[in-house]
Amino acid sequence: MATQTEQPTDRLDTLLSFTAELLASYDKLEMSRKRYLLTILLPAFVFFLGTIGGAILLTIPILIRLPLPMLGLLILGSAVIYPKIYVSQRKIQIENQFHLVMTHMTVLSMTNIDRMEVFRTLAKEEEYGVLAEEMGRVVHLVDTWNQSLDEACRRRAKEVPSKALSDFLERLGYIMSAGQEMKDFMINEQDIMMEQYSTVYEGALDNIEVMKDLYMSMILSMTFALVFAIVLPILSGINPTLTVVGVIVMFMFVQLGFFFIIRTMSPYDPVWYFPEARFVENRKLWGSLAFGGVGSMLLVFFMGFGFLGIGPGVDGLLFFIETVPLPVYIAFPVAPLLVTGIVLRNEEQTIHKRDDQFPNFIRSLGSAEHAKQATTSAVLETLRTKDFGALTPNINRLYRRLGMRLDPHQAWSEFSIECRSYLIQKFSEMFLVGRQMGGNTKLLGEVISSNMNKVNQLRTQRKQATTTLIGLLYGITAAATFAFFIGLEVVNILADFSTELDVEQFDVGSIIHPDPYNIPLIEYLLLLVILFNAALSAVMIRTIDGGNKATAYIHFVMLTWLGCLVAIFTREVVSVILAI
Repeated sequence: MATQTEQPTDRLDTLLSFTAELLASYDKLEMSRKRYLLTILLPAFVFFLGTIGGAILLTIPILIRLPLPMLGLLILGSAVIYPKIYVSQRKIQIENQFHLVMTHMTVLSMTNIDRMEVFRTLAKEEEYGVLAEEMGRVVHLVDTWNQSLDEACRRRAKEVPSKALSDFLERLGYIMSAGQEMKDFMINEQDIMMEQYSTVYEGALDNIEVMKDLYMSMILSMTFALVFAIVLPILSGINPTLTVVGVIVMFMFVQLGFFFIIRTMSPYDPVWYFPEARFVENRKLWGSLAFGGVGSMLLVFFMGFGFLGIGPGVDGLLFFIETVPLPVYIAFPVAPLLVTGIVLRNEEQTIHKRDDQFPNFIRSLGSAEHAKQATTSAVLETLRTKDFGALTPNINRLYRRLGMRLDPHQAWSEFSIECRSYLIQKFSEMFLVGRQMGGNTKLLGEVISSNMNKVNQLRTQRKQATTTLIGLLYGITAAATFAFFIGLEVVNILADFSTELDVEQFDVGSIIHPDPYNIPLIEYLLLLVILFNAALSAVMIRTIDGGNKATAYIHFVMLTWLGCLVAIFTREVVSVILAI
């Protein structure tokens, strides 16, 4: 009895807690409650009433009228809970870049600048997004409202949506009011800060693992639904094209929904660094993109002209095959994109190798500069003889640029661009700024090295999660395609069987209804599902992996070819088995 009474109580507490959080989120919007009520909630409520009136008054079929109030309710519900979603998104954005901002703050606190300048510098970093806005709000409270920095930190701690940032600002405000140096506090906070970031990062990966299991269940369910939509109309006589199109639309919406959920859950941890002004200089990468895009377009035109009777087409290339299967026309045009994916994937693997070596390099550089009290160029003269793996050529070029008396900012900027690593670019910039402002290079190197090593460890866990996802998606693609085309081939054989069967005493048409079927059209639709699944699955892999989206071309091509080959194999094998 106690358990039964506790469950309703727990549900009520959860509901009340959610309602309180929802109401509190209205105060954290960029607009006032009154303005949000008049401009968003009220129009949504009016639209909802209009959909109810439309469902009652319109003379259209009831199957079209019933979804209208559901659409209005969806829009009204979205307007009601949007503030909660908005606050949650800001929390995610804060926690995704929390480690970078805290590391940057630690580096700046080690220099000779005032602690207010630390906050002003971070507030100007537009790349930090919401965190830069929060730093700017602290500066605003100090400059405009004449509050002390510790009071401003404690005040913002009560308003920020992230608990990690709230706790940090609260502790920072307390130690500054107690007179402790900001530098000492930030150095001591490094372990706590990285542990908080690791907890958030690993929690996101755990949530993705749960979503993968749910995704597999939903896709398999939609696969069975699509097979039924193909097979059942031959017994019922309804239009199979409409049922197949309806299930395919649902199939695509389910996949898109899961993609956006996974995209929201995935930690923000970019691998590549591509400054827009210098992107054109990456001739190898641009060449691979051009080869893949132009090659695919040329194959499309080649096949199109073949259909029109101009040129040999695919039939001429595959002259040794009596009848070219339809899936081949889908698989061939995407093949050149594999080259693009391979080139970019190889470059991404090199970036990961540079990231693995950078912590050792920056720690050695900082320690040597502090011990020798020498310039970076003089220290690099010794370090460049050591083996830093994939980073060694970049270190050599950095040494030569500094040796030519090039501006340090420009030399390190070129180093970051050549490495193409987002983390190397951020941490190199932090090290350079901290060094030039009088920071202890040994401490700078140790802090940056330690934090980057932790990020690299988290990336290893992320890679393992991506590997399991790849296996899952390839397996689902093969299984779903096999099921699709088994159903299609069964229908095709039953249709042929019904036309050949001639029994005067038995009306075959009353049981089997092959007339509504357009087998080539249904096959085109199934191939469209294969192509859509390959594209979305490839982007999903890259979203979880955190790599450049262009590297998804590898999985796009492989999944497309896998689906097409399974389709050809299934139709051939099933036709042979059922024809026996």
